[in-house]
Amino acid sequence: MAALSTLILLLCAAKDVMPSSPHWKPTWPSYRVPVILPQSTLNLDKPQFDAEARLEVVSPCGPACHKSSPLPTYEEVKNYLSYETLYANGSLTETEVGIYILSNSGDGSRGRSRTKRQIYGYDSRFSIFGKDFLLNYPFSTSVKLSTGCTGTLVAEKHVLTAAHCIHDGKSYVKGAQKLRVGFLKPKQKDGSKGSNSTNSAMPEKMKFQWIRVKRTHVPKGWIKGNANDIGMDYDYALLELKKPHKRKFMKIGVSPPARHLPGGRIHFSGYDNDRPGNLVYRFCDVKDETYDLLYQQCDAQPGASGSGVYVRMWKRQNHKWERKIIGIFSGHQWVDMNGTPQDFNVAVRITPLKYAQICYWIKGNYLDCREG
Repeated sequence: MAALSTLILLLCAAKDVMPSSPHWKPTWPSYRVPVILPQSTLNLDKPQFDAEARLEVVSPCGPACHKSSPLPTYEEVKNYLSYETLYANGSLTETEVGIYILSNSGDGSRGRSRTKRQIYGYDSRFSIFGKDFLLNYPFSTSVKLSTGCTGTLVAEKHVLTAAHCIHDGKSYVKGAQKLRVGFLKPKQKDGSKGSNSTNSAMPEKMKFQWIRVKRTHVPKGWIKGNANDIGMDYDYALLELKKPHKRKFMKIGVSPPARHLPGGRIHFSGYDNDRPGNLVYRFCDVKDETYDLLYQQCDAQPGASGSGVYVRMWKRQNHKWERKIIGIFSGHQWVDMNGTPQDFNVAVRITPLKYAQICYWIKGNYLDCREG
């Protein structure tokens, strides 16, 4: 069975199509995406919603720990990718899944960069002001969760975020049953529909318009792992809204190896707690990676957790540049490095298996999820 699990990970790896010319564009690779399908669904007792919402994650396992850990067995992978679904009425189900490989190629690349990490320098975050920016793509895809985290629009009615914003690994957080998603919109000025302000030195005031969440999917890898060395790999969740948001959204994509990212950088925007009411954008270099995680130096504060990590690359099939979400910002990770505490900023990578799962949650048809 261990050999089968190794085969799964190898078959799910990217097929490298990056050209060797020094003038190549950073191009989205083609991936052989597996199929993840529900097998059975079981009704669970209603949760208590008694956990405190956490805006960052603590884990004892750092990059070296993750790289040296054994590959999961096939049954373990199926268990981790099974998921719970929480509904707005408080009911809860657990769905077991099956994993199917419809391809037999791949290079098995797992990204072994071991460059020295430099986590913090000057604060490199940018607050985004003015509706001309906030209401336009890609910043308009960032939304705020009523539990205090950030999410990203990934479909007409779906928001991608971090699992720890909904569930602490043992129980659903307070407010998860009545979870809402906030969209920044301009405040209406008193006595006028829209102010043609001549003194625009001050940015226009914004407010959140909220939409209720219909249901939430959280992988069992997070719930069983409880934010330990396994759980952090599965710190993602998908929210389905009760009605369409009517904004442009950003597609998800399989995370390429860090060496293939444009400039080796990632980007994301979130609602950091130390800048209340502001959307904060940042970009930074990726310094290390494992199969499931990206370690980087993006400056961030609690509240940015759940932000969609994205890059912009050339889409060969469509002959255009395209942004895709390749990960979910999880937050700070504290690690004991030979007796010395060390912290990292960590994002959960969208692997082929996770892409297949999240895409199926969104579309409900695996045939629409074959290309990552």
